[in-house]
Amino acid sequence: MASERGALFDPTFGSDVIAPIVGDRAWVTAMLDVEAALSRAAAAAGLVDLDHAAIVTAAAAELGSTLDIARLGLDAAAGGNPVIPLVQLLRQAVSPSAVPASAVHPGATSQDIMDTALMLVSREALTAIESLLDDACRAARELAQTHRSTPMAARTLGQQALPTTFGLVAANWASGLYGARTRLTAVRRACLVQYGGAAGTLAAVHPHGPAIAATLAAELDLAPQVAPWHTDRAVVADLACALGTAAGSIGKIAGDIVSMAATELGEVSEDAPGGSSAMPHKRNPVAAITARAATRRVPGAVSTVLSNMDHEHQRAAGAWHTEWETITDLLRLTGGAAHRIAASLDGLHVHPENMARNLDATGGALLAERVTTALAPHTERAREIVTARCALGAPLDSDPAITEFLSPSRVRELLDPAAYLGHAPDLVDALLAHEVATENITDSKGSR
Repeated sequence: MASERGALFDPTFGSDVIAPIVGDRAWVTAMLDVEAALSRAAAAAGLVDLDHAAIVTAAAAELGSTLDIARLGLDAAAGGNPVIPLVQLLRQAVSPSAVPASAVHPGATSQDIMDTALMLVSREALTAIESLLDDACRAARELAQTHRSTPMAARTLGQQALPTTFGLVAANWASGLYGARTRLTAVRRACLVQYGGAAGTLAAVHPHGPAIAATLAAELDLAPQVAPWHTDRAVVADLACALGTAAGSIGKIAGDIVSMAATELGEVSEDAPGGSSAMPHKRNPVAAITARAATRRVPGAVSTVLSNMDHEHQRAAGAWHTEWETITDLLRLTGGAAHRIAASLDGLHVHPENMARNLDATGGALLAERVTTALAPHTERAREIVTARCALGAPLDSDPAITEFLSPSRVRELLDPAAYLGHAPDLVDALLAHEVATENITDSKGSR
């Protein structure tokens, strides 16, 4: 017996929380919701009997929970999309109640139903993803506040650079997550109805087309269309890009955690690390690893959406069809990654003692810049002296060429990482305050 798609791997990559929202049943339910709302919208315009629209609505709800999806999938192959056989099933379901075929799917084309269903599925998934990003962001903020002044080595191009604080690292994580969530919220609010008929002119329901489209949007709580957008795929591209950006922000954090959890660094560890089938000593940061794995599959899917925006004429042959599973995968992957990074951050253990050890790994070379600056007023050879000492890997506080001008205690004072954090703690405060201020502004505007 064939297993349900994703049943084996979804829990590993966190997609099990999103899968029911974007699965086959959700898609079918969304399509039927659109059909039911369309019948009601047409009834509001006087084109469908109100009682007939009520019967269509009830039948659509029943079909949504009982329909054989595998059978529908096989029947969909002939017409290239599932709307065609779905409409037939819905018309069959209402015909015993003397509901005419014209009361189902009035004035619509298959793409109207598929595009609007895509918006419904995406809206529900985005709501869940935003919640997961909020959880991750909240955990990152708490880490930032707790470790506002905890020194650690900043790393550039893979090498230790200057001291920073773990609080600033975590605050930047939170900022990235918050920005990603904000963009997803904007995209969710922009999910709009699609209703254009066979060629995007609404000719079959003239002169009621715009009114039906507006009522349909209101029925489904979607943004209203200005005009049909069958071959203008900017709304779908915006959705894909926002998900891609969110995945990128998650992937950056996951990569940092994996790196910082390495044995040689040991600066963080996950609350529930995973083991190895072969090596008992392993404590793998599995949540971050699987979040990273999910995000690495996202750019290709985003590229698929963007490279298929060139929908020809008034209805695309193939380019439109590529979007259904691609957007579904983007929602699954980004949602799964958000779930896993939230789990990683929520249980992240920070090890300041290892951060301090790593700061000392270079024997003071990390702050050679500061010693050079202090030595410069005394000798023109300051940079040459300090550079030569660092090249030897020897302590700076015992170099006669340095201690001739600066006492050993002064050199050690200059080499204290905690005394050379710059504005790192202040930047933590600024980043966290900016997020709170922005959130307050957003909340004051309200949301749909």
